[in-house]
Amino acid sequence: MKRPLPIVLATLLLSGCSSMNPLNWLASNEPNDPPAALTEIESPIAVRAIWERSVGGGTDEKRIKLVVTVDLDRLYLAQRDGSVMAVEAASGKEIWKTDTGLSLSGGPGFGEGLVLVGTSDAEVVALGAESGEERWRARVSSEVLSVPKIAQNVVVVHTVDGKLFGLDALDGSQLWAYDRSVPVLTLHGSSSPVISGDKVICGFSNGKLVGLNLATGAVLWESSVGIPSGRTELERMVDIDGDPLSKDGVIFVTSFQGDLVAVDESSGNVYWRRKLSAFVGPGIDWRGLYVADAQGQVWGVDYNNGSALWKNKQLINRWLTSPAVLGDYVVVGDLEGWLHWLSSRDGRLLGRVRVGDAPITAAPVVYDERLYVLGDSGRLAAFALPSDG
Repeated sequence: MKRPLPIVLATLLLSGCSSMNPLNWLASNEPNDPPAALTEIESPIAVRAIWERSVGGGTDEKRIKLVVTVDLDRLYLAQRDGSVMAVEAASGKEIWKTDTGLSLSGGPGFGEGLVLVGTSDAEVVALGAESGEERWRARVSSEVLSVPKIAQNVVVVHTVDGKLFGLDALDGSQLWAYDRSVPVLTLHGSSSPVISGDKVICGFSNGKLVGLNLATGAVLWESSVGIPSGRTELERMVDIDGDPLSKDGVIFVTSFQGDLVAVDESSGNVYWRRKLSAFVGPGIDWRGLYVADAQGQVWGVDYNNGSALWKNKQLINRWLTSPAVLGDYVVVGDLEGWLHWLSSRDGRLLGRVRVGDAPITAAPVVYDERLYVLGDSGRLAAFALPSDG
């Protein structure tokens, strides 16, 4: 099967910088760091499959950011080949499907009656959520490898050349732009923006987390998540590729070769930080914060002070997704299509289920006591716990 190498040089970015891809699926029979073998689970939980179906060609083995977005009774999803779909959350039945004719690379985002996707050819496309009819297309500066977000009639898009755009939700016209310089070497990916109230918060490849005014793009604050150190450009990489998580006025965010940090949403002041390198963002519930680090260790962390509650080392080098939380379980996907179910109390591995044999790189999504997951091959599935009615 195809396995990832830790870091490999990829193609040049449009800005002229070298892009680094930590999850490049290359054919290699003898990887430097083989994934941990899966051991038998004693008395595993019986995860219940609600439905499963194919929705297309998936990511076409490209390292892009196509996710499942949930709104009430619908799931929205996009495929590399240009198709965007809405399906029933309860059954997986198709509601509508639109072929944009574009190479999609980020999204879909959803809000205010729009479904939003980004392309490898530096475009943002808005579709009507009810029918999938195209509303507008807008040009941005480079490839979109993040999920566009929308609130208060502003669409926010992060491009791989370090720019953040605010677009008018009515017609896609540019309202503002924020430009952040890109280091010589970066990971191949972008953090998706978070919109909270009248602020938009986004992480960048230089390790900075920035808060902007949503309406104007004016900078409100800036905070360092990853602080570069070392002599080489590789050692100094501190990319924020994982999506920030907003909870009760606090932003939790990770960086590669940097830290896990809790930041005040209003001021950008750092509440606490702990050394932890990650490509993906955290998950959270009332019990704690959950993080899959760059090695494949899964952590439970106290969100009040950053102290470790537990650590699971059974999934080393399995290239895990951001964690999702369903009931008392933390769920992560891996490079072989497995979903792993861990106890949120102590991190014990309690169950696993497979969604095809292709990698899962999009984080599972939990809504209304259901977990939805999209594999890179285009397999979409819904799961529930045995106790669910």
